[in-house]
Amino acid sequence: MANQDLERGGTKARNNNYPQGNYSNPYYVETSEHQWTSWLIPMFVVANIAMFVVAMYVNNCPKNNLDFERGCVAKFLGRLSFQPLKENPLFGPSSSTLEKLGALEWYKIVHGNEGWRLITCIWLHAGVIHLLANMLSLVFIGIRLEQQFGFVRVGLIYLIAGLGGSILSSLFIRSNISVGASGALFGLLGAMLSELLTNWTIYTNKAAALFTLIIIIAINLAVGILPHVDNFAHIGGFLAGFLLGFILLLRPQFGWLESRNLPANARVKSKHTAYQYILLLIALVFLVVGFTVGLVMLFKGENGNKHCSWCHYLSCVPTSKWRYIHPNNSNSRCRPSNHNPSHHQLFDSRPSSPHTHCFSYLFP
Repeated sequence: MANQDLERGGTKARNNNYPQGNYSNPYYVETSEHQWTSWLIPMFVVANIAMFVVAMYVNNCPKNNLDFERGCVAKFLGRLSFQPLKENPLFGPSSSTLEKLGALEWYKIVHGNEGWRLITCIWLHAGVIHLLANMLSLVFIGIRLEQQFGFVRVGLIYLIAGLGGSILSSLFIRSNISVGASGALFGLLGAMLSELLTNWTIYTNKAAALFTLIIIIAINLAVGILPHVDNFAHIGGFLAGFLLGFILLLRPQFGWLESRNLPANARVKSKHTAYQYILLLIALVFLVVGFTVGLVMLFKGENGNKHCSWCHYLSCVPTSKWRYIHPNNSNSRCRPSNHNPSHHQLFDSRPSSPHTHCFSYLFP
């Protein structure tokens, strides 16, 4: 996979002593760089699947579904059967089960001292369709990155980007619960983009690689304007991953590896270029400031919608099929125009606090 890296455009052949068959491939990745064995991303996939099985076991639809008019789906699975499709069309558990297991919920994070939900929500999924879409994307994106940069850096990007997506989502979505690994996956996409930019000089076919990545990212972000999709988690994860790519995914500049075998006066003097260090410093400052401001605003109970009156359009663009709802100036919602409030909702003891699934899809 690393030797046929179409999205990244390949690296330049650096040594004229290599056989013609190796460096003539326009997507050739030099063999002098260590290629890692991917094991962390497969473990992440297993962990997400395991958490979904646990969620379905806890959900126990045959016992807990009180709506006799809409029975459980796939009853042959026993307590692992799915909620009625009118309640959860993605073949998954109820919103109350997801809430119990650690779904992202603003009220409990801020007023219930449950900040751990910022992390646990990225390991939960709303249904089989949601899980499959995200895990396929994780395999295709994550394994390639782990092979090239190792499990430590890719693991850090995944987790920190997931946290960034959760923070931004909590600032703008206050009465819905949100689950899914899409913020972390968008972080990996963002890191791929910044990695291409910061290591620009070592790649061939740069324009094609950049155009391909931008199109992929744009399509995925466009999906976020659909109802019940948490695009703020996507955007937060993408921005965090984009900044982390400048910090963690630097490659040596062109010719540095081979120049170590040359006389001292012929060597490339620096492993990285000046602009790589400048981008690293700028990204580090923005990352620290962004997380600090975001966490302070979140735990002070600040509402992001009051500081940015147009930001709700990032997650919902009104059309004839769905509309934007802004109840009491406290929360952004994107609902189908014919939305029935009895669907996808779970009311708790707090007044005026309906919980809806806010699925954070990632287009595979």
